[in-house]
Amino acid sequence: MSTDRDVSGDQTSYHHGDLRRTILAAAVDVIATEGPAALSLRDLARRAGVSHAAPAHHFKDRTGLLTAVATEAYTLFADSLSEVTDLRERGARYVRFAATHPAHFQVMFQPGLHRTDDPALVAARERAARVLREGVAGLTADGSEADAGDARRTGVAAWSLAHGFAALLLSHNLTDFLDGRDPEDAFRSVAEAVFGS
Repeated sequence: MSTDRDVSGDQTSYHHGDLRRTILAAAVDVIATEGPAALSLRDLARRAGVSHAAPAHHFKDRTGLLTAVATEAYTLFADSLSEVTDLRERGARYVRFAATHPAHFQVMFQPGLHRTDDPALVAARERAARVLREGVAGLTADGSEADAGDARRTGVAAWSLAHGFAALLLSHNLTDFLDGRDPEDAFRSVAEAVFGS
């Protein structure tokens, strides 16, 4: 079994298991319930039962932790989107990701929270962007063949629709519209109204 000893030199404070994963999961929980501003390495260390200096061994500081959350977010996001090829279904997956990973969704789209030049984050973000672009390559809003400029406009329109719907969902502004419907199904109906069948 692996152990992580805190870097403060306290030989009596140990955490068994994967401290990095434990701190990341605790951070996501805090962000989901209280928002990113409430995040504190000291509080996360307390929750994990380790010394206040232990999280710094893995993340250096609060920004490093938020960078790790954003990297994980883009990785999970790209994984989810890449499971489908249809543009509308990628939009529905976008909405599902926001609904099931609200803390990740908050952090990934706030570049002021993390180190945007972190190599792991850059790679994860580029992969997610590539998956998004693949969904609209060669399409226009009406589904006909398109040149690169048309595909880019369609991509921005599709992204705006999915992101806007997801943001409205998370801020509870779609409660009346949803009226108990599954958010993904509701998104599909909106996408059909905008882009056609």
